[in-house]
Amino acid sequence: MIQLHNVFKFYKTERHVKVVLDHVSVNFDPAHSYGLLGVNGAGKSTTLRVIAGTELPNSGSVTRSVRVSWPLGFAGGFHPQMTGRENIRFVSRIYGADARKTDEFVEDFSELGDYLDAPVKTYSSGMMARLGFAMSMAIHFDVYLIDEVTAVGDARFAARCAEIFAQRRKSSSLIMVSHSMGTINDFCDRGGVIVDGQIFLFENVGRAIEMYNRLNR
Repeated sequence: MIQLHNVFKFYKTERHVKVVLDHVSVNFDPAHSYGLLGVNGAGKSTTLRVIAGTELPNSGSVTRSVRVSWPLGFAGGFHPQMTGRENIRFVSRIYGADARKTDEFVEDFSELGDYLDAPVKTYSSGMMARLGFAMSMAIHFDVYLIDEVTAVGDARFAARCAEIFAQRRKSSSLIMVSHSMGTINDFCDRGGVIVDGQIFLFENVGRAIEMYNRLNR
């Protein structure tokens, strides 16, 4: 289970305070895959980072009884001064994975070649996405967090991504952020809407989409 307990998350600027999650308490059942919807700026990506632990709430807590990935599409976990390979080994140790096997998988799947031995700060956005996706697939997670990304690169590489992603979904669930209703319907069986600092969860995707569409009228 992934549980948010009275989570309060805000960003403070010189002129105002932007509240993203306003003392939210919800449970995500890992037996189901959730699609999170919301207008631009509602806080969908921030919510994924809070769930992952890559950002901390200002107050409240997040409890995870399952192994949760970092958000696919989020490259903030890579150290820019380190090479791709150094990042692979570092992340492997954090998650208790076999560094050698992880390195071999990422090298083969990402197809980055010699760039794996170059600093990540020299990577293009596409190369970074390849590294992040390959790393996420190399380490097994019970719940994958997906931030608008299910495949990257050219058509051939995208097909490889879709194939391995389908394999992982057989034993894992998702919490996915997307503006595509078709993607949410394809990958998720439950839905949620983030609005005014609250998360409204529904037992089917259709009801979440209905609420989202009402907000966008």
